[in-house]
Amino acid sequence: GRGCVAAQAQAWIVKAGAIYYQPPSETPGLQGIGIPPGSDAETGSAWTLLLSAERRLTPNLGVEFEVGIPPTIEAKGTGSVAFLGDQVLSAKNVAPTLFFNYHFGEPNATWRPLLGIGINYTRFTDIKTTLPVQSVEMSDSWGLAVKAGINYAVDKNWGLFASIARIDVKTDLVAVGSTVLTTTIDFKPVTYALGAYYRF
Repeated sequence: GRGCVAAQAQAWIVKAGAIYYQPPSETPGLQGIGIPPGSDAETGSAWTLLLSAERRLTPNLGVEFEVGIPPTIEAKGTGSVAFLGDQVLSAKNVAPTLFFNYHFGEPNATWRPLLGIGINYTRFTDIKTTLPVQSVEMSDSWGLAVKAGINYAVDKNWGLFASIARIDVKTDLVAVGSTVLTTTIDFKPVTYALGAYYRF
């Protein structure tokens, strides 16, 4: 009907909202000469602003580019280096993600669940540490991203959205000082997003 044609003509949806990063990280431990066994680091959670734009390819399929204002992720020392405190390492993560989304239901439905799969690129910047080292580097990461969400249409243009996603992020950390510290941090963050959208 006419509603379907109007909905199909709305080829873009832009979103803005809050996103919460909960990174359950895993590492094989900190390794290096003079580093006590059982040394490790644990990453904390963070809030930031989410922005995205999705291009509708068909009434049910879309391609979405999603990025957050880079949040600061902090790590604290654990195990035998717990005495180093809560900010043994901090870094901003720039993490754009490209999703291919499938939207269930009719284009003009009030509630539209979606599932998405895509690829994430994460780059770590503004890296700081309280460790007695001259430099710290964290490698870039490419990984799989999966998402489930729902859109609620307030009217034909405006609406609300909520989603949950999981992203594979793995980085090699190298800290150079009087010794060289190395570890691989496997983040696999789960993100929760909530906000508003506009479609046109």
